[in-house]
Amino acid sequence: MRLGLVVVGDEILSGQRQDKHIPYVIETLNARGLSLDWVRIVGDDPALLRETFQQTLLATEKNNDIVFSVGGIGATPDDMTRQALAAAAQVPIVAHAEGIAILTSVVGELSAVQQRLVEFPAGASLIPNPINRVPGFSFRRHYCMPGFPTMAWPMLEWVLDQLNLPIAAATLRIAYKVQRTPESRLTPIMETVLAAYPQVKLYSLPESDLQKREIELGVKGAANVAQTAADALETLLRAADIQFQRL
Repeated sequence: MRLGLVVVGDEILSGQRQDKHIPYVIETLNARGLSLDWVRIVGDDPALLRETFQQTLLATEKNNDIVFSVGGIGATPDDMTRQALAAAAQVPIVAHAEGIAILTSVVGELSAVQQRLVEFPAGASLIPNPINRVPGFSFRRHYCMPGFPTMAWPMLEWVLDQLNLPIAAATLRIAYKVQRTPESRLTPIMETVLAAYPQVKLYSLPESDLQKREIELGVKGAANVAQTAADALETLLRAADIQFQRL
């Protein structure tokens, strides 16, 4: 199972708005012992959104993935998330009876435009919105929330409480500062470690200031395996006479 995030909106891709959801979702998941596996930022393009959700629906079927989506569930013409997800799943958009009841209790008789706010892919369930009570929706392991952080974030917390996902094994990150060594010398060493310990991830982050000629080299993974892999990495670095310092 992987956890993914779809951020919807032309305003993010155009630079009109700076995304705040990605760092928040990462932090929120990490606080629960979980991690975000992938992110996609998609504009208000119905064909591209439909294609994106076709891919994510397939991932939920094959890998049991969970997909969080923010943005595009309002009632204006540029809000296309519900329609794209329904089209990707080949189901109709229908008015949600409970959603209509909730919205009617807030604003009274609904106009056709207001009713759009509670029209979702057939079979969807509601995600309560504690701010203005206009719900989001869940559908086939996709959890769709508004683009407004003040609404989306408490809704995400509610979703995570309901899912009660198993906590992943404790993750350990071990990092080193390597000086005056090109990545070309580190690559075969990293490949050797990964071949021996495929459960971990290795990374190399060169310093942007080229005058420093420094690289942050690191190992990430389950604590028991990551430490063993880091020990092997240190041994290989010493054998290659590469100077390093643990961070």
